[in-house]
Amino acid sequence: MTKAPVLTPRADDFPRWYQDLITKAELADNGPVRGTMVMENGTAMLARRIPGGKEPVALDALAGLLPGILEEDQATLLRQSRERRESRTTEVSTFEEAVEAATAGGWARIPWAALGEEGESKLADHAVTVRCLVAEDGSVPDADDAPGNVAVVARAY
Repeated sequence: MTKAPVLTPRADDFPRWYQDLITKAELADNGPVRGTMVMENGTAMLARRIPGGKEPVALDALAGLLPGILEEDQATLLRQSRERRESRTTEVSTFEEAVEAATAGGWARIPWAALGEEGESKLADHAVTVRCLVAEDGSVPDADDAPGNVAVVARAY
């Protein structure tokens, strides 16, 4: 009994080999899986970048799990970025403190009333710029000179 020839990536009929691979990797209604993926016993390996590691997941559960996993990972990234921002931001009240905090590699929050347009132009002498102007509650201010506005300053690139 002779065996049928096994198609490999180096076979003469590469397009047929690739199409067979894609056909074998069909997942329900989600279309073909492209690239290298090992599926055994109806499972796929789910590699996670955020918490790290790999875990086997049943193919029929994969489509239901992915949206929740993506939301969880995005929430983790948002939390981490906010923590990083807050840990590197210093509340200051004077021009000198703002320059010192910004040139140390972080950000400084200074009341716009203490900085103003004159202070903003002086920041350039220290390679520091105003990155954004926010209202006290963190929203976009209605006007530049609204009471309670805060300037976020950082070192220029």
